[in-house]
Amino acid sequence: MNGITIEVKPIAPATAAAVELARDFRPRNYFFAYNSRVANPHRSNAVKLTRLAIAAALLAAAPLCLAQLATSPAIPTSSNHPVPAIQDTETAAQKDARMAWWREARFGMFIHWGLYSIPAGTWDGKQIPGIGEWIMNNASIPVADYKALAGQFNPTGFSAHDIVALAKSAGMKYIVITAKHHDGFAMFDSKADPFNIVAATPFHRDPLRELADEARKQGLKLGFYYSQDQDWTASGGAAMQQHSNHDPVTHHWDKAQDGDFATYLHTKAIPQIKELLTNYGNFPVVVWFDTPTKDMTPALAAEIVALLNQHPNLIWNNRLGGDYKGDTETPEQYIPPQGFPGRDWESCMTMNDTWGYKSYDTNFKSTETLLHNLIDIASKGGNYLLNIGPDSHGVVPLPEQERLLAMGAWLKVNGEAIYGTGPTLFGPEAGAFSPTEKDKNGKPKFVPTWDWRSTTRPGKIYLEIFNWPAGSFHLANVPRKVTKAYLLADSAHQP
Repeated sequence: MNGITIEVKPIAPATAAAVELARDFRPRNYFFAYNSRVANPHRSNAVKLTRLAIAAALLAAAPLCLAQLATSPAIPTSSNHPVPAIQDTETAAQKDARMAWWREARFGMFIHWGLYSIPAGTWDGKQIPGIGEWIMNNASIPVADYKALAGQFNPTGFSAHDIVALAKSAGMKYIVITAKHHDGFAMFDSKADPFNIVAATPFHRDPLRELADEARKQGLKLGFYYSQDQDWTASGGAAMQQHSNHDPVTHHWDKAQDGDFATYLHTKAIPQIKELLTNYGNFPVVVWFDTPTKDMTPALAAEIVALLNQHPNLIWNNRLGGDYKGDTETPEQYIPPQGFPGRDWESCMTMNDTWGYKSYDTNFKSTETLLHNLIDIASKGGNYLLNIGPDSHGVVPLPEQERLLAMGAWLKVNGEAIYGTGPTLFGPEAGAFSPTEKDKNGKPKFVPTWDWRSTTRPGKIYLEIFNWPAGSFHLANVPRKVTKAYLLADSAHQP
């Protein structure tokens, strides 16, 4: 172990820098990457160090909104399944090969878009509390009234090319879009149920097909979100989130929702999942399930797994239900203090306070905060699935576009410190559990610190510094021999 003291002099917050190091037991280089603010990442400044050249300042300003929220309830899993999933039968090497592109990607785009973008958070003249895509549930909108929104949905401003290009410019490597959310409206051409964007709206186009075509052209991967349990417009579909006027057992608020869950699954959900798996060529590469309920028994989930197993390269998450663990943990709106050691994981997060579009939600996180989150997640071995919520015209809100383009500018210079990297070799830089404070579950509260993070790859270490120290930066217990350090923004890699 080596301790390193680095003497630095203040540099402009718009600069980025990187440092190169080497192992003490093999002649390969480690890199410490110090990243920059977005404003002008190519600008260089002098940096003094005692033993190595080190990278320059990223994000000098402290973040305003950080996603260190209480963890979601654990989803039960088991290894005893009626139909074994691929995760139950593949070797470690086979899983590594299947997950390789996803682990390399580190950054993806989530898209929540549907009929709920029409009311945009307002119903009967009242702003409805809660997230935009839950407005039907939170406002207890009758099924017939909600379905009538389809006749108004004509998102002629939608451009698959522009959305894929935005994701690519942001440095994102994959996209996951809501094929069907809890409202039951399919954003694709479904022969299994007429409540879909092609059959029920004046738009008569399949956005998923257009996105699939564009993703192939532009070199991104595409996945589909599908709400397999909750469906508020189909008879027998599940519902969650109890309100005083909802049935205490089914959580339904309209007799048209009542019915048999297994019948809903067999006549709508499973046929639609089959359509999604077979009608879009080499996509989806990811299926993103959501909100499993008690209705999804192991036997019913096994019927879905039988379909998924027909696509052996598919990646799917831990939210199917029926005790299936899937491939990925899915912390929502928070970053786990220490990641999920031994498991692939992906933090899904919003830029403001909603997933689906709400016209009056302007509480957008800063670009600095979003970059902090991306770096923090990568330093713990996870992926960042960052959401956009197009409006009812299909247009991505300008604040979301601006932040994504700024993140892309930073990644264009510093992406080497993110893509394909592994977690930190250090650890304490992320923070510590409080000896006195408790979280809402009564467990020790994790108190993050936001000075620096580190990512790694074979032969390299990267450092990302958020706050410049006064005078020197001391890095204790470096488990490698440092041979060189440089700014990632410096293409010549000069120490």
